Formats: sequence, C-alpha cells, structure tokens
Amino acid sequence: MASRFAGDPQQIDDIAQEIFIRVWRNLGKFRADAPFEHWLARIATHACYDFLRKKRRGGTLVPMDEHHAEIPDPPKSTASADARERLDRAMRKLSPEERLVITLAELEEKSLREIADMTGWSEGNVKVRAFRARQSLKKILEINDER
Repeated sequence: MASRFAGDPQQIDDIAQEIFIRVWRNLGKFRADAPFEHWLARIATHACYDFLRKKRRGGTLVPMDEHHAEIPDPPKSTASADARERLDRAMRKLSPEERLVITLAELEEKSLREIADMTGWSEGNVKVRAFRARQSLKKILEINDER
C-alpha cells in the first residue's frame, strides 16, 4: 500500500516504519472483534494519509518513478506511457484526501465498506469523496488537454 503513496524506496521504508511503530504502540488496543488484517489496514491507511498531508504542507509533491507508479502495469507503447504520465501528474495535483480515496477505490479496488473501515469515514462520506475526487481528476485532465 505504501508504494502507491511514496515515490522512492526511502519514503516507502519511512511509511512502513511508521506503520510498524503505530501497530506496536497500539497492539494492546486491538480488540479482536474484527480480523487483525482490517485493523492493520486501517493503521496503514492513516499512516499513508498522514504522509500525503505532510508532503502537501511541506510544498513537496510526492514524486513517482517507474518502480512506484500509480498504474501497476508497465506501459507497452508510447501512447500508454504518455497516458500513464498524464495520470501520474494529475494524481499528484489532487488533495491528500482525494488521492487517498482514488487510490483505495480505483487502484486498490477496495469496496465502499472497506474504505470506510480503513479511513473511519462513513460509507456515504466515502461515496461522496470518491465522486468528488473523480470529478477533480477529470477536471485536471481536461485542463491539461486544453494546453
């Protein structure tokens, strides 16, 4: 999950370490009323979201490279490489909340319920945020097409 939010191996390691620390500190709070995987995914989601917000406040956008790009499969042609680069640039222009919900819904293919569990948002809120994030992404891509 962290590789979808970070641009280089050092950042991924930093996020993974932060997740480990949060899990270690909160292990006593795990209630076992849900699978451990869900509890861990929620902590990981919050750590990734915090990373995006921190990068945004610092004015540094998260860089993407060929090894940690937003689209999982490598391009097979120049046209798909161009499309991939356009999408990566557009994703970097989204707010942390928009990028988080797009990544979880579209790239990680999580359901509304799973995203709600991971983020602490209601399913309705997830649905609205996903809709607005898609609209923002569409707008960014259209603006770039006009240039």
